[in-house]
Amino acid sequence: MTFSSLQQKIDLLGNPAIFLRDVPVGAYQYPVQSQFSNWRDEQRSWRETVGLLDQSLHMTDLYIEGPDTIRLLAEVGVNSFKNYGRNKGKQLICCNHDGFLIGDMVLFGLEDNKVNVVGRPPVANWIRYVAQSGTYDVTLELDQRAVTNPGPRKTFRYELQGPNAWELLDKLNGGNLEKPKFFQMGEITIAGHRLRALAHAFAGAPGLEFWGPTELGPEVRAAIVEAGRDFGLELVGGRAYGTCAAEAGWIPSPLPAIFTGEVMRGYREWLPGDGFEANGSIGGSFVSDDITDYYLTPWDVDYGRLVKFDHDFIGRAALEKMVDRPHRRKVTLEWNAEDVLAVERSILTGQEPGKYMETPCAHYAAHPYDAVMTGGRLVGVSTYPTYLSVDHQWISLAMIDEADAQVGDEVTVIWGEPDGGSAKPGVERHVQKEIKARILPWPYLEAARKIRTHTA
Repeated sequence: MTFSSLQQKIDLLGNPAIFLRDVPVGAYQYPVQSQFSNWRDEQRSWRETVGLLDQSLHMTDLYIEGPDTIRLLAEVGVNSFKNYGRNKGKQLICCNHDGFLIGDMVLFGLEDNKVNVVGRPPVANWIRYVAQSGTYDVTLELDQRAVTNPGPRKTFRYELQGPNAWELLDKLNGGNLEKPKFFQMGEITIAGHRLRALAHAFAGAPGLEFWGPTELGPEVRAAIVEAGRDFGLELVGGRAYGTCAAEAGWIPSPLPAIFTGEVMRGYREWLPGDGFEANGSIGGSFVSDDITDYYLTPWDVDYGRLVKFDHDFIGRAALEKMVDRPHRRKVTLEWNAEDVLAVERSILTGQEPGKYMETPCAHYAAHPYDAVMTGGRLVGVSTYPTYLSVDHQWISLAMIDEADAQVGDEVTVIWGEPDGGSAKPGVERHVQKEIKARILPWPYLEAARKIRTHTA
């Protein structure tokens, strides 16, 4: 069955909380080579030497240009845009009218009135809808991620991360590389080509993200590979890349809060019936027939500190009412090794087998939500279970009620879906298991925690 819009899909199929649990689409795709060496050494690279990550294919790019660029961004974004402009990076956070997250993307200030918005599709789609529904003097250009793009991408996008990254970058530049300040932009010359770049880091590792016209990508990549031989360079494939978010403490894909409310109906009628929002699968042990139970606030994902009431924006009135309420707190969960082994043992013996844990990323839906319990009470949700080979440790990110989110305390993650599992093709018949986990701060590495406030 085909649907003309997301709204028509809801009208015909009913409750989105139910049909999104059974849509046949799995986890978010990273359409690059799975492994270049092996994902364990590739994970190790950004901790110990340097890794090259290819971001050219899996993210949506939206280019916005015109006199009203900043006005548009400020009206959809909860964070401040004072003094924002050329050569500045920024994390754009968007909410619906009720203050619940639609998502976030990274802004690249190409010029004072021109930006590139990069990330997963929901925020780019929301910006396009708001811009087209209002009176903004802007032009928009959408460059969709590779899995939905019939043509070539407009740019390549590479990232070098790790303790040897700056030395390698300096060599590629021919020396005298001027390092931009953190989350600021600059330029670098590679293989004779001058490229725009953004300085940032994940998992505590220094690095630079840079991009240019697609046709230059192979030449730039070849120069990096050649120069990188002296610095322990590893090419990072899709399997290792998928672990970056959990290690860095970033929840990349909150379920966009767009499925309810008459004020959002026009948007749902605008969205296609076969797009990301219409097929973003929900998975995990947390199950509700109320789609709003999957919605998140900025405080749930530690974006509350970035909300600035210095401008009018969509959702402001609702967020002002939320400020002084109790909030969930984002934390890292360190999973108990014996409980993980018990899941593995059950799979091997076939006696009440648990849900298979794919390594290094065990999430099997676009929006993974596992129940977190303490004392028989639901206290939060866990998401993006990930194995870090350097630490020999399974971790996940979680959003836990403030009163129960004490560092060092133990909680229980319910692993696997109820009633034998949903109808998603990636879900085999299984039995739910309990996995104890210890609450830790985020990001998982202490070195990375020192720079986590960079996105303001």
